[in-house]
Amino acid sequence: MNRSHHLETAKQKTGYFDVIVVGGGATGLGVAVDAASRGYSTLLLEQHDFSKGTSSRSTKLVHGGVRYLQQGNVSLVLEALRERGLLIQNAPHLVRNQSFIVPNYDWWEGPFYGVGMKVYDMLAGKLGLGPSKNLSLKKTKELLPTLETKGLRGGVIYYDGQFDDSRLAINLVQTAAEHGANMVNYAKVVGLLKSNGMVDGVKVSDQLSGEEFEVNARVVVNATGVFTDKVVQMDNPEAKPMISPSQGVHLVIDKEFSPGDSAIMVPHTSDGRVLFAVPWNGKIVVGTTDTPVDSTPLEPKAQEEEIEFILEHATQYLQGNPTRKDVRSVFAGLRPLVKSGGEGSTSSISRDHTLIISESGLVTITGGKWTTYRKMAQDTVDQAATVAGLNLKDCVTENLRIHGWLKNVDKSDPLHHYGSDRVEIQKLVKENPELGEPLHERLPYLKAEVVWGVRREMAMTVEDVLSRRTRALLLDARASVDMAPEVARLMAEEMGQDKTWIEAQVEAYTAIASDYILA
Repeated sequence: MNRSHHLETAKQKTGYFDVIVVGGGATGLGVAVDAASRGYSTLLLEQHDFSKGTSSRSTKLVHGGVRYLQQGNVSLVLEALRERGLLIQNAPHLVRNQSFIVPNYDWWEGPFYGVGMKVYDMLAGKLGLGPSKNLSLKKTKELLPTLETKGLRGGVIYYDGQFDDSRLAINLVQTAAEHGANMVNYAKVVGLLKSNGMVDGVKVSDQLSGEEFEVNARVVVNATGVFTDKVVQMDNPEAKPMISPSQGVHLVIDKEFSPGDSAIMVPHTSDGRVLFAVPWNGKIVVGTTDTPVDSTPLEPKAQEEEIEFILEHATQYLQGNPTRKDVRSVFAGLRPLVKSGGEGSTSSISRDHTLIISESGLVTITGGKWTTYRKMAQDTVDQAATVAGLNLKDCVTENLRIHGWLKNVDKSDPLHHYGSDRVEIQKLVKENPELGEPLHERLPYLKAEVVWGVRREMAMTVEDVLSRRTRALLLDARASVDMAPEVARLMAEEMGQDKTWIEAQVEAYTAIASDYILA
């Protein structure tokens, strides 16, 4: 995958694309894969890097949503559980079965959550990952050896999915490209083109060269997540905002704080949210918060009270009592929650997706979550094809294998999340043994992954490599800063860049990473 090639093809397109997708997060990527795999000519434009926003900052879960079951939103849970099952089949190298334990400290919690999880199992049907069951005190302590034992009565175990979000995003970019889509990162849509009052294209600013150009399409899909309103207002400056953004923060700590294989799920914290402590890439991700916010920056920052809230709850459930100095990284993401008209906390605003077609034919898809990205895309392309008057073709993504598909991956192999591409990365190391060297002693990443990211995964900056092609920034922010100069050097060699570029990249990356490091 080569950005210059995809960009030039888009710029030189004569006539119309069938579909232009604005936004390269989970939803936009899903739409691009769906449209391209149906045979529609497709262009996706992302203002920064693929999955730069919300889609690389999730809780790393592919789940039905126990919380939505509590809220009585059975249809959303049913849809999400079905999609969870399909995603495990379509991307087995990235999505895996994860056991979760709900610890019980009150007498009523065992029966109450036990029954709730049985309903969850029943809704999953044939695509279930394993039966839930009540655990004795002894078994709970055995599975979660560092769990706070004071007042502990036992637990309930159930199964959900766990994944690597930005790696899935990159594989979706590759899947769409393999089906003929043009995928361009660092291409910001700065305006909509119209003829006879109908949207028929976009004005684009190349964020790397500064050049502006226009591209036409039979239909434009706005899949920009928390930036939805900005694109809607390009179409209609009078449009009322529909997004009520909410911030979720996660802390990453070492595995020693919860060395078992099971994740911990606390269904009800003091702010009404679910709290997770999930094993991920050799660390534990603890979160999340739910804080209404007014602005939607590309780099949201964790607020002090959010950090304290998570640490306070983590110490209630983990004997090791993690403190600020134990936090390897803190990251924040914004949820594109759709306003329902009434007042209320964002934790109760719906995660259902919302599809809107404006009078000018702009198709907007927003809301939803990673787990349901494929179904959101299917619904969107169905509507977009009708709006554009395209030949109607059936969706084929239910059983479409995502790039890298590999059934039985060895999870202990540091390259396992590349799936079938792992072999190609090993070839790079054979050709140049230096590329087999690790980038940092505390993290599992090899120099070869930097070269691969530039050659085959459209990585354009040091941040692209350290945050989203590898997950170094999220796993250990300080270590990632140590890695930055070597990553920049390797990238510069591949991209024909000079010392000035290397220095600028390292400086820019260090500034971004500083917000992931707790003082």
